[in-house]
Amino acid sequence: MEALAVRLSHLDSQVEGAIRVVMFYDTLMRRRVDLPALARASAGLAECVAGIRLHGTGRVIRFSPDGREVSAPPAPASTTAPITLDEEEIGTVWLERPGTPSPLDEVVLDRLAIAAAAVVERYGPARTTMADPALVELVISSDSDEAARARALRLLGFAADLPVHVVAVRSQLPLDQVGGLICPARPVKAAPVADVGVILATTVDPARFPASVCAGIGAAESPDRSWREARTALRFTTPRRPVVHYDDLGSLALLAEIPQDASRDNTDVAAIARMAGTPEDLETLDAYCETGSLRRAADLLHLHHSSVARRLEQLGKTLGIDLTQPTGLIRARLALTAWRLLNA
Repeated sequence: MEALAVRLSHLDSQVEGAIRVVMFYDTLMRRRVDLPALARASAGLAECVAGIRLHGTGRVIRFSPDGREVSAPPAPASTTAPITLDEEEIGTVWLERPGTPSPLDEVVLDRLAIAAAAVVERYGPARTTMADPALVELVISSDSDEAARARALRLLGFAADLPVHVVAVRSQLPLDQVGGLICPARPVKAAPVADVGVILATTVDPARFPASVCAGIGAAESPDRSWREARTALRFTTPRRPVVHYDDLGSLALLAEIPQDASRDNTDVAAIARMAGTPEDLETLDAYCETGSLRRAADLLHLHHSSVARRLEQLGKTLGIDLTQPTGLIRARLALTAWRLLNA
């Protein structure tokens, strides 16, 4: 290659420069550099800021010609090129050259894009948790075809032979923090979609969710169906039961299919709605429905069982339900759950 470059240099200096650029990137690839090293070397070669962005992670890597990573807001790109892998655009590379672009800038970016695609294929996406919401939505959408879903999962870093669990989350904590806790071994990706946080993970440990997080865990193998299950499970979460696995709902999941108008018109649900304005009454009924036992409910509420008994007697009259009977307890549980689903 060097001998060819010398011979061609007598014909055209730009041809010689282009060949030297190709040789430069060939050397980098033989050294099996990572993306930051690739961006750093490109900035030094081009003598201006060089950048790499992967759509799958949203991570931006920018280096200046002196080899330092650039954190300042990017200047307008003077030249850009897409990073393509298997005919899919997975990112962008660019140069931030002040003034007129160099005649070899397009060659530099062409080789940088090829090298970046090779690095991604070899090492996979960066080990970050936050992901591009558009890619996550492509994975969980029922409108996505299987080929598009598989491509999105690959870009997010999930191997084709790994199971992917979907979790729907409501949390004040950052999603990446929650994702890292429930699946410390990786891979795990998270992104906000609409009004809910979405976590995609190969394994999920329900015991590792922080106390302030409400989460529904899907059970299906298909990510789109698992997402629907996770959303349903999230609706069943309560302060006493902040993490719900869809499989644990069993036939209770059918309550989520009841039209909201039908639930509102139900006498028992309407009675719960009227009672909900008194938090003390709602908490007492919730504890009793959760435990099915007067004494265990008293323990949860830190009250004497006789006090709880008096409250339940009054609540039974208010609701028109005999809470001392098994049928009455079932009615109260179903009504309380249906009322919560209306507000979930």
